[in-house]
Amino acid sequence: MPSYEELSELLDPATTVLLTVECQQGVVGPDSALPELAKEARASGALAHVASLVAAAHDSGVQVMHAIAERRPDGRGANHNARLFRAAERLPVQQLAGTTAVRVAPPIEVAEEDLVVRRLHGLSPLAGTDVDPMLRNLGCRTLIVTGVSANVAIPNAVFDAVNRGYTAVVPRDAIAGVPSDYTPAMIRNTLALVATVTTTDEVLACFKRPRRIT
Repeated sequence: MPSYEELSELLDPATTVLLTVECQQGVVGPDSALPELAKEARASGALAHVASLVAAAHDSGVQVMHAIAERRPDGRGANHNARLFRAAERLPVQQLAGTTAVRVAPPIEVAEEDLVVRRLHGLSPLAGTDVDPMLRNLGCRTLIVTGVSANVAIPNAVFDAVNRGYTAVVPRDAIAGVPSDYTPAMIRNTLALVATVTTTDEVLACFKRPRRIT
């Protein structure tokens, strides 16, 4: 893991964005379409760590962006080209636009200045969405990736961020997937090769550092 000095340099509030991925009530909430994943996100502490990071980002002037996956009631524009999509269509809880399922889940608090980006297709929070152009407009150089799932959306987000020239930072205890032992293995064998892997406490320490007077 990086030193405090190295991480502090990466996490300049002026060029850093904190991204929460699919931290929505229909995914990690008590009435989740994916109860095993929701249970893991809460039991592991990942969801609480995301909430802590969001609160600290608000206090330190770091931009927060929430990436939400949803679909139209008629399914228009949604993918049907993988088993995952077809299985999602049969789940008892649907991530329908405008419903409670696609609201950011407690204990994460959404501030007025946060950006909420919704996608109707695909697996990635970045590819084919408004996230990348918004990041560029914000002057982002470092993207902190948090949320779920470590199985699909999180690695997609990290790979797409790196491919687009951003430095990806992943707090290992602020992401979750299933089964529970998959996440640390995926981090160690995959994300650590392309992202700066750290912890929530280390990111919080950088957020809370005194700001330099220019």
